[in-house]
Amino acid sequence: MSVVQRKLSKSFKAFFESEKSSGIVMIICTVVSMIVANSIIGENYLTFWQMKLGGLSIEHWVNDLLMAVFFLLIGLELERELYNGELSNFKNALLPIFAAIGGLAMPALIHFFLNNGTETQAGIGIPMATDIAFALGVLALVGSRIPASLKIFLTALAVMDDLGAIIIIAIFYTAKLSTGYLFGAIVVFGVLVLLNKSKVMLLVPYLIGGALMWYLMLKSGVHATIAGVLLAFAIPFSAKEDDEESPSHRLEHLLHKPVAFIILPIFALCNTGIILSNEAIQGLTGSNELGIIGGLVLGKPIGITLLSFIAVSIGICKLPLDLNWKHIFGAGLLGGIGFTMSIFITNLAFATNPTEINGSKMAILLASLTAGTIGFLWLKLLGQPEASDEDMDSMDFDVAEV
Repeated sequence: MSVVQRKLSKSFKAFFESEKSSGIVMIICTVVSMIVANSIIGENYLTFWQMKLGGLSIEHWVNDLLMAVFFLLIGLELERELYNGELSNFKNALLPIFAAIGGLAMPALIHFFLNNGTETQAGIGIPMATDIAFALGVLALVGSRIPASLKIFLTALAVMDDLGAIIIIAIFYTAKLSTGYLFGAIVVFGVLVLLNKSKVMLLVPYLIGGALMWYLMLKSGVHATIAGVLLAFAIPFSAKEDDEESPSHRLEHLLHKPVAFIILPIFALCNTGIILSNEAIQGLTGSNELGIIGGLVLGKPIGITLLSFIAVSIGICKLPLDLNWKHIFGAGLLGGIGFTMSIFITNLAFATNPTEINGSKMAILLASLTAGTIGFLWLKLLGQPEASDEDMDSMDFDVAEV
């Protein structure tokens, strides 16, 4: 049996490095935000994010406009994975797809079991999300002990997880629907697709159309960030790996650093001003908070490992040669780092209940810290590659037939 050798693409390496660094910056911003929120200027700090600009609060602009750019980057990354990444080969894609499904379903079941029929049932989507930046950041901290296949597996898993979260947001967290505006957004998307089919390679028409689609989506009631994902798939993409002429590749490269070091840190500052009161700490024993913690810390690793094991056991897909089930479980633990997407869904689920938002965010931070710490220690102790004599930086995700 042999291992297929393939150098990791420049795009993947750039993505991995930016996500790793972004995770560190976001940790700093989160700590700063929580300290300031609980200081003597805490009230002014929280009030700042509620100031109105153009009819919307600063928080609203951050969560609807800036995060639409984040979703655009997620869409571009997903498109790259589908065209020439690990998801481009159906056989390669099956393992992270099954892992992602397990990682979405099990946390949702845990939260649903604890909150079914209650006012907090809307929080079911909160523990379903994985934060790519933090997960890959913790994975990078483990060091050279981890095999390259694990980086690729976790990245593909997190991208598919984000796709699932996006679908959940579009379907279940839509406000009162305005069909006229939604139809207008669909028409703009159709025009952009026609530009793509006509091989228009300039980015400007797509960005202008994307801005219009964002506005129409905002007015439609469907969360405006979905426009970012749609725009990503309307922009022309080259199946040639690392094609510098591809508009999609150029835009993804352009967005990496602004998203990693400006947008996500601002999101963290804006959304983690959590008040640490005795009442809030006691609220961690509430059904919603326990559902979030249980979903992220237990549901993620169990769901990811269990469904992956079933898929491999019945022969649907294979486990890469340099990975074992300890690696998959470790990736599942890191999948329990919810943060960005979990906080984002929290704001949608409990938009009119600031107390529940505060409690949910505390549960997310506690669960993410717990999952990240356990995942780091697990992989640090048990993450030695199986095929240690191979060049792990050039190892492919899949296994060749004998």
